[in-house]
Amino acid sequence: MDNFEPAAEAVEERVKTEYNLGFFTKRKEVPKFAIGIMLFFYVVISVVVALAARSGKVIMIGENALPVSAFAGVLSSLNNINLILMVIFYGKLGLILSVFLILVQLPAMILGIISSHNLSSIPGVFLNILTLVTLFVIYSHQKRLDEESRRMQMLFEQTATALVNAIDAKDKYTHGHSSRVADYSRKLAELNYKTEEECDQIYYAALLHDVGKIGIPVSIINKKGKLTASEYEVIMQHPSLGAQILENISEYPYLATGAHYHHERYDGKGYPEGLKGEDIPELARIISVADAYDAMTSKRSYRDPIPQQQVREEIVKGTGTQFDPEYARLMLHLIDMDTEYEMKERESLDEFNGKDELIVGDHRSAVSDGILINSCMTTVKVTIGSSEEATGIPPLPSLLLFDAVDGKAYADENKQRNMGYFEYGEIWFDGKTETSGARKMLTEFKKTASTDVRRNGDYKIDAVRLKDHAFIRITGKSEIAEITIALPDSTRFFYIGLTGEHCRISGLKVVKRDEEIPASYITRIADEISYIDVPAGNIPNVQIDNYRTAHSEGIEIRDGLKVSFHTMSLPTSKRVWHCPFINIYSAEDGRVNGKKYRELAFIRFDGECWECDKDCMSELDVKKTENFKGWDEWKAINKTGYDATVEFRIEENKIIVSTENMGISVKNTVTMNDIEGPIYASLTGDQCALTNIMIN
Repeated sequence: MDNFEPAAEAVEERVKTEYNLGFFTKRKEVPKFAIGIMLFFYVVISVVVALAARSGKVIMIGENALPVSAFAGVLSSLNNINLILMVIFYGKLGLILSVFLILVQLPAMILGIISSHNLSSIPGVFLNILTLVTLFVIYSHQKRLDEESRRMQMLFEQTATALVNAIDAKDKYTHGHSSRVADYSRKLAELNYKTEEECDQIYYAALLHDVGKIGIPVSIINKKGKLTASEYEVIMQHPSLGAQILENISEYPYLATGAHYHHERYDGKGYPEGLKGEDIPELARIISVADAYDAMTSKRSYRDPIPQQQVREEIVKGTGTQFDPEYARLMLHLIDMDTEYEMKERESLDEFNGKDELIVGDHRSAVSDGILINSCMTTVKVTIGSSEEATGIPPLPSLLLFDAVDGKAYADENKQRNMGYFEYGEIWFDGKTETSGARKMLTEFKKTASTDVRRNGDYKIDAVRLKDHAFIRITGKSEIAEITIALPDSTRFFYIGLTGEHCRISGLKVVKRDEEIPASYITRIADEISYIDVPAGNIPNVQIDNYRTAHSEGIEIRDGLKVSFHTMSLPTSKRVWHCPFINIYSAEDGRVNGKKYRELAFIRFDGECWECDKDCMSELDVKKTENFKGWDEWKAINKTGYDATVEFRIEENKIIVSTENMGISVKNTVTMNDIEGPIYASLTGDQCALTNIMIN
């Protein structure tokens, strides 16, 4: 893992400046319903004050008589304190309500003095007027404090931005590392149920974790290739330098803590102090795994980004050695949830590699970065010109259809192999197609004037993908080409890259819609790719093309329940986690994602588990028995297929789930608190087919 340490990190992105995210500006929040309680008490006390003021009764305290009317002043003061608290806690809303309540009473008090000549009410009038003045003074002061807090927040963020930009200026190879590490660190903290204030502290500590790089020579930071031993000694000084820079911010000591300890290792082999385990501050343990993840998924002076699946395996290897097991597990969960690989370095204009246009000379001499196509419609607008205007050679623009772990097209065979590159085919803007990995392509033409495209050379491309079919519409000024593509599977990603021959491609605009298209949108031109066309058991078979994209029907858990089924990884599977998962949940209708759905835990056959609800705790026990022949054998048998059984036991508020497959024994005890109603299990997974599901 040490080979993946960042040579230098920096940030181009602005720090978030939203008022409600700043830890300078936060006031203690009071539940909104509390203002109703305060209003209720105000009305009750006002009624009691009115009754007490008119009462002629006395209370005997020893030999002394205390008139009940004497309590009216005390209770009035309590009511005024109540109004002041409303302004403090609820700001403008509290002020409006408080002023309204006082003004409602004043006319009646003044009329009482005039009509009955009861001068005893005069102190109450002046007390209310004084309270009004006090409320406005408090509100005005509170506004000044809030404004000052905002200015402090802005100053802090500008200072933090200046520091990370200073690091950025020293290294031309990194883009936004500090900001991404801060974002990942916040997500890890949120997954571990940290408070909002703690999440803010972790975010800002992570944002400034590499500030010590300011003191490292540029020649070392920008060096291409591996550092020498002496150079590595210098780079190892940056945590201590960062702590020295930040330790003078005494009001926020966690900033220096994050900078000082983020290179410590859980096994005690890190630096600068060699701390071990939980002796390392938790904040630094969070930053450590976020920092390593971003270092691996970002381009460096000496290497390209590492594919996310390989990064996942590196984090698994580092669990308990380099990384805190708890936060390594949470990072693995973030990776698993990132099905479209959004958690990575992004340049200012990905598709054209940071340029305003793409020049393509010979056929496919340049290809834009891939635009990921999924079940939500993506619209691409481009302008096509000739790169050979002087010779009069017309441009021949095209779309390259492919998959790769980093979303980039490759011609080199070694890079194709390393990046899992797979090519579906190519589509020219005139509708001509060339099929390679796709099963089939079908083109239909429409001669129609388009209102979306009005100039020659302008094109609008609409693209969408549903399981094993994709649809692309290329709209020019006078013609529309509609291409349906039958893909070889539903598991690989589907990217389109802009390329062609003798083209100058510019004016790129990409818009992705949020809503998914209906299943009937794409007309099938080939049979659906299915690995579950066999007789079903007690419930329907299920094919999971990607991470948890499908689930079996829910099975209510009872003591002694056994669920058996046949599992087979799909042909595209490559990883040990391409296997069945068990999802434990509750829902009023028993359905996954159904009414009042609560995901409690899920367990993977490769021995990982995840507790999803704060009211649950999972205790995992994984053992490798003598039948375990290694992970390569595990993957091979998964592809061949085998019969599996999962057993469930219930002990009070615990559900014990156990299964053993190919020498991996998994036992997970889920302890539930405050969970009412039936608990269900469903079968899911990643790139696998589950058939003949029997419930005993």
